[in-house]
Formats: sequence, structure tokens, C-alpha cells
Amino acid sequence: MTWFSALPFPRRRLSVVLSALFTVAAGPLHAQHAPTTRAAEQDLPITLKAEEITGRPDRQLNLEHDVEVVRGQTRLTSDTACYYRVEDEVTASGHVQMWRFGDRYQGDALQLNLETGKGWLLHPKYHLLKSNAQGGATRMDFLSEDQAVITNGTYSTCEGPDPDWYLKSSKLSLDSGRDLGHATNTVIYFKGVPIIPAPALSFSLSGARRSGWLPPTIGLGSKGAGEIMFPYYFNIAPNRDLTVFPRLFFDRGLQMGGTFRYLGETTRGPYSGETHIEYLPNDRLAHRDRWWVDTLHHQVLAQGWSYAWNAHAASDDNYPGDFSRTVAASAVRQLLRELRTDYGAQYWSMSARVQSYQVLQDPASAQNKDLFVPRPYDRLPQLNFHAGRFDVLGGFDWSVDAEATRFSHPDNIVQGNRGDLVAQLSYPFVRPGYFVTPKAIVHETRYSLTNNKFADGTPAPNDISRFVPTFSLDSGLIFERDANLFGRAMTQTLEPRLFYVRTPFRDQTAIPVFDTGIAGFNYAQLFTENRFVGPDRVSDANQLTAAVVSRLLEPTGAERLRVALGSRLYFSNPRVQLTNEPRNVSRSDALFAASGHISDTWSFDTGVQYDAQGNSLYSSNAGVQWQPAPMKVLNAEYRYQRSSFRNVDLSGQWPLTRRWYGVGRVSYSMQDKKLLESLVGLEYKADCWVFRFGASRFVTAAQTTSTPVFFQLELNGLSRLGIGNPLESFTRSIPGYTRLNTNVGRP
Repeated sequence: MTWFSALPFPRRRLSVVLSALFTVAAGPLHAQHAPTTRAAEQDLPITLKAEEITGRPDRQLNLEHDVEVVRGQTRLTSDTACYYRVEDEVTASGHVQMWRFGDRYQGDALQLNLETGKGWLLHPKYHLLKSNAQGGATRMDFLSEDQAVITNGTYSTCEGPDPDWYLKSSKLSLDSGRDLGHATNTVIYFKGVPIIPAPALSFSLSGARRSGWLPPTIGLGSKGAGEIMFPYYFNIAPNRDLTVFPRLFFDRGLQMGGTFRYLGETTRGPYSGETHIEYLPNDRLAHRDRWWVDTLHHQVLAQGWSYAWNAHAASDDNYPGDFSRTVAASAVRQLLRELRTDYGAQYWSMSARVQSYQVLQDPASAQNKDLFVPRPYDRLPQLNFHAGRFDVLGGFDWSVDAEATRFSHPDNIVQGNRGDLVAQLSYPFVRPGYFVTPKAIVHETRYSLTNNKFADGTPAPNDISRFVPTFSLDSGLIFERDANLFGRAMTQTLEPRLFYVRTPFRDQTAIPVFDTGIAGFNYAQLFTENRFVGPDRVSDANQLTAAVVSRLLEPTGAERLRVALGSRLYFSNPRVQLTNEPRNVSRSDALFAASGHISDTWSFDTGVQYDAQGNSLYSSNAGVQWQPAPMKVLNAEYRYQRSSFRNVDLSGQWPLTRRWYGVGRVSYSMQDKKLLESLVGLEYKADCWVFRFGASRFVTAAQTTSTPVFFQLELNGLSRLGIGNPLESFTRSIPGYTRLNTNVGRP
């Protein structure tokens, strides 16, 4: 006779609490406080409830009818159960349901060790809190509190009894402690249809990074041939990872590649970098080996001292056109190789670098000389020094910039050394409502050259020195008044500005042009002393810039609207020339610019450059964006430059129905009457997956176009499957694009 059978209990629900001392009671129990950790579960008492309890509390308790077993955050209900005191183990059968740390399980029969978390569950259905995943199986084995193995089971992050997608696997291992899921002999089903078989598949339970095979990527190269890539991701450490990929080009062969990324910190400072390598042996179309290398690194060596490198290289001129997948990548023609170190203190800094370039000529440059890209000079090396302070000696600002460079070039043209010194001294008068800033600048430059020549090819001096003084006076007024914009209180400013520059003429025709060009003409350039960028030319000047700016400011100080108008008057014609610049000019082009946010949803940006000498429009651009809500954006832009281009660009993202979204972009040349770039796509957002598909067209070289077609199925909590990368294309092509995200609230 068992211990309980001798007691005269009536037919009602019984409960037993087992702890260090046994107690027996009938009726409801007080709620137990949940443990803060899983390990703390072992120290809590276990509560057993049932219609009938028999057995010995020190060894075994048999529970019949409406069974409930509770310890901390573990709760079990079933038709019958048995608790083994010594083993701290429960077996249960009949309508088994279990809750553990937010996870839910149900099945036909269960065995569970409450101390170790080991056990099994037959014909389980489960729902995991951390990954919001669910599924079913023939058997589920609990290896510990964090690990489980599912046999002949399914897994999905979709809600409901009939998930839109799931994977079915003969063996599925889930490790919540390591945030790892691993499936073998797997088939991924979508809408009940098997779409992808996989001998092995690994994934993160929370969507975090982890090592494993990534979904294959199928696509079209720039020439239209098919390709397929099988990337493998190594999550080496939280601050390091490596992605390696074999990519099979159906027309060219097998390419191998990899990308290594890292960041970290030493006792001296942080560092970061990335290296990408591609190698295609024996390209069947080009009949040679093809390769590409990118490597970047930056590291702090000590307080204020750092070094970095930035290097790119390709096997041949045609590599960008043959393998690029974007307009920007196909347009790369100058590959930089640079190694530098920088040191900075409070009032001064210096740097040293060596720099060279590899130039990739456009395939059409042999027929069209305008496409030929000249090779820049190598800097072997270049030393720069800067020092300066503000508001010293009663309000003076001063700065000194010095440079020493050795220019080298593989062709037999002028090369040599250049030393340049630029010293500036100014005294700003800044008062409420106005400012006046006089400034004096001196340029001292010396050259030691070989093979120097004038523009007509005659010999020129190899040793040259140049001294050029400059004086400028910058002044402006600031007026303010109360205003409003669509009923909202604003502050409107009116800011007229005059900027005068005087630089005497110095003959510089004997000086070669190593790294100097004409500065782009824009509003900021109106208020600079030199119209050239680079030390090889210092423009003579006797000129006055007149401009006015008006702004609308919110009470917080945020700028809502800006309008600017400016132009430059020449009192004498500039004589220092770099190329075939306009001569005998009395004034520069007039610039007009306006930008801002008309409302919380409308913004615009526009600019006009008007040729005052020829009374004609030189260039203009106008763009507007309407973004009333996330995933709703429309963009329109018009760009024009005389004798160069006249383009219209339209793009947007917009919901078509509750779940369908359309995206598109069109860039059209009105001058050439042809399409430059286009993109059209559709997106469907379900509760646990997103589907994207579309096509784009763009020019990769002067005579080559690419028309890739792509689609992608993003399964929440698993991966992205498909051809190409539409998400990257949409983000790059459509300003204001918002990604349709099924992982809201997840890592």
C-alpha cells in the first residue's frame, strides 16, 4: 500500500509541494517567484497537482487526471505523470503540454530531467520564444536546457498552423545558447511547394551573424551570360569575418573570391580594414587569367598618430566592364594605391604618403580620344604640414601649410620635385549683425625638374621659383525678422555679402601641371581666393563677389528653407590660364540656388548657373522629393548642362495594395533621346517573408549595356534566396527607399 492510499482524501484536486522538507496540502498554492537564471531553477521547490496522487514522496509519485507539474518557469500539464524524486525526473503521457522559459511544447509522451534539462518528447509541436519559430516532428530530444534535436521535423518563423514557408529536415539541431540552427537532408517549402533542397543548412535562431553556407546567388553578368555563386560565411569573431565564394560563370569559367573584414582596438587605439580578392584562372573568353584586389586599412598607433593604406588593382582594362554589376563600379578607371601616416597635435598636424595609380582605359578610347584617361603623376613621396590658431594676439587667425612632393611618371615627360608654402593671416571683426574679415596670403613655391618644356614643346627652365601675395576682404550683414511658413512661426534672415580679392599677375607658363585643375564653379567657390585647386597655378585676381542669402529658421534653429544668389565681377581680366578658358570676361556666371523642406513631407533642391557674358543658361538642376510616410517616396530631377547633357530622372517607391509595393527609376537623355538607366520592380510583404523581383538596364562602358533580371525571396529568420540582389539595386537607385522588413523588433 502506498503512503497516499492510507490517507482519507476526498475526490478533489490535490497538490503537493516538495522541497527540503515535504509538505502536503489541498487547494491553491501561492505563486512562486520566477528565477532570474536557469541555474536557479534547481533550488526551487517543485509543485505537483492532480486529481489523484499516489506513491511515496521520497521516491516516486504517480499523478492521474488533470496533472500539473511546476518548478519556476517550467510548467507541465498532462493526463498522467510520474515524478521520480531521486532522479528529479518527470514522465508524462496524454495531451502533454510544457512551457519552459517562454517556449511552448505539446506532444503525446514526455520524459524530462528537471535538473539537467535532458529528455524527450514524442510527436511534438513547438513554439520558440527567442526566434518566434514553430514546427512539428516525430520526436524531440532535449540534450540540455539550451539544446534540442528534432527528428523528421519542420521549422518556420511564420505564425499559424499552415505556415507560408517551412523547412523539413530529417535531423534539426537547435542550440539557443549558441544561437545556432543546423539541419541535414533539408528541403525548403514555400506555399506547400518544395523550392530548394539542401544536404546541410545552418542558420541563426535570432537572425544574428554566424558561420555557414549562405544561399546561392544566381544572376546575369554584364554581357548577359548566366552565373551562380555559392558563398560561405566564417563568423571568426564578433569583430572579424570572412566570406569566401566560388562563382561559376557559364561562359568564362570558375572564379574564386573572398572578403575579409575586421575591426578592433589595441592599447594604443582602434583599427579596422577590409580586403576583397577575385581570381578567375584562364577566362575562356579573354584567354588569360583575370583578377581584382581591393584592400583598406586604418590604425591608430598612438595618441594623434595613425597610418593607413588604400590599394586597388586589376588584371586588365576590361575588368570593370566585364564583371561589374552597377553603374558606379563599371565607371571606375583610376585605381589608387596609397600608403600614408598622419600625426596631429592641438595646433599642428603632418602627414606623409606614397601614392600611385593604375589607369584602366575604356575599351572605346581607341576610337574616341575623348574617353582616354591620362595617367596621374605618382607621389613618391609627399609630405604635408599644417599649423594654425584662431583668436590669438587680440583676435588674429593664422595658418601655415607646407608641402614637399616628388612627382614621378612612367612616360618620358616632365617630372621632379615641388616645395610649396602658403601662409595666411586674418583679423575677423565679428559683431551682432555684421562681420568684416581682412586676410593676407603669401604663396611661395619652388620646383626642381627634369625634361621641363613649355606648352609648344620648347625647353623650359628646370629650376623655378614663384612668390605670389594675395589680399582679400570678406564682409557681410545679417538682418532678421519674424515670418511664417504655411502658418508656422519662423525667423527670416537676409544676409548680403561682399568678398574682394586682389592677387597680382605672375607668369607661370613655365610651371608644369602636376595635380592642379580648375575648381568647380559653385556657390562656395565664389568665396575663395584662387579659382584653381592645387599649387601649380595661382590665379591673378582683381575681383568682387556679391551675394545674398535668405533663410527661414524654425524656433529650434533648424533651417527650413535657404535661397542664395551670387556672382563675381572682374575689374581686370584674369591672365593666368590652365586650359582653353574663356578670355576677356568682365563677370562670372550668376548662380542661384534654393533648397529646403517645404513641409514635413516635401523637400526640394534647385540650382541655376547663368552665363552673364553670353546671356544664356549654362546649367541647371531641379529636384523634388515627396515622402509622406515610410515606403512612400517619389523623386523627380532635371539636370542640364550646355553642350553636354539634358537628363530627366524619375524614381519612387509606392504601395500598390496592402501588401504589394512598386519601385522604379527612369533616367532619360532628352539630348540624345535615349534611355540611360532604368529600373522596375515589385515587392510583396507578407507576415514572415518578402518577395522582390524586377529588372534594370544601365551602361557599363561606351558600347556595352547590362540588363540584369533579379528576384529574391527573403524568409524571415532564415535567409534570402533568389537571383541577383534587388535589395541593393533598390536602395542604390531610389533616394528615400525604405526596406520592407519582416524582422521588426528582432536583432
